[in-house]
Amino acid sequence: MGELAGRTVLVTGAGRGIGRAEALYLAAAGANVVVNDPGVDIDGHGGDHGVAQAVVDEIRGRGGQAVADTGSVADWAEARRMVDLAVAEFGDLHAVVNNATIEVNKGLERLTEAEFDDVVAVKLKGSFAVSHWATAYWRRRVDEGVHTDRAIVNTASGSGLLNPLPTQTNYAAANAAVAAMTTVHALELRRLGVRVNCVSPSMVRTRLTTPVPGMDQAPGNGELDPKDPAVVAPLVAFLVSEGCALTGQVLSVRGGSIAVNHGWSRGAQINKDGALWTISELAENLAALPLEDPFDRLATALGGALGVHGRDEFEAMVNAELDRT
Repeated sequence: MGELAGRTVLVTGAGRGIGRAEALYLAAAGANVVVNDPGVDIDGHGGDHGVAQAVVDEIRGRGGQAVADTGSVADWAEARRMVDLAVAEFGDLHAVVNNATIEVNKGLERLTEAEFDDVVAVKLKGSFAVSHWATAYWRRRVDEGVHTDRAIVNTASGSGLLNPLPTQTNYAAANAAVAAMTTVHALELRRLGVRVNCVSPSMVRTRLTTPVPGMDQAPGNGELDPKDPAVVAPLVAFLVSEGCALTGQVLSVRGGSIAVNHGWSRGAQINKDGALWTISELAENLAALPLEDPFDRLATALGGALGVHGRDEFEAMVNAELDRT
């Protein structure tokens, strides 16, 4: 019997990439898995119901238990139906992994209202919608006297938390919001026995990241590929396991490294009592604080991985991409 035997987990966006790797790992550990994925293109258009079913077939071929769902997490009613499916198929729902996302990368002046709304709808609203309906079910179970370990695992990104990327207004904003929502829900749901955490993968090879220089490179000789989506799966499996005590945590994953994120924290400050600041005083005092240029932070986080050396070269590369899209 696997470590997750008897637990049912709904994984959204599980047809490809990180979600697929999570679904396969969870099933191998004994979990019943609802594989949700409408099979859309990267930008959210189109659809292929065979994408989710292919993962289900793979799980069943290995002796696991799984069922496919092709609903959109951004649709309120479909989010409810995928929760209901888990309960109807496997008798209960123990955990949700909110992984679904889409991307439309453009500079601010070119990004349309619809492109902003679509990305936020899947990443942020979708995580909320599925969590809402799962929690509504869990609340009913508690009211019926059934108490058992439940978990929500949200998925954010380094773009939004540590290194917001140019061209990703919608994606970075939605991911940062998911991390904030994680903390809120962890505080709310402890009383129901529900733990809520967030994983933030970085430099993982998926459909969304393959255009990034260097992402197509993999080690040879059977070595572990630090960019393989599978590097995220063990952490997710631990977070949905009954023995896990963590809640309210946002954990970055990069290769074999897992780091605890502390979110926005107060830094250096200036103080004035008894009167409002003047503009000239602020100009003088704020300039004296140790302020960080966002391009410096971004170049430090990604420069080595992208083969770019130096802050100026990195900014030039980013600006060229912005002018191109």
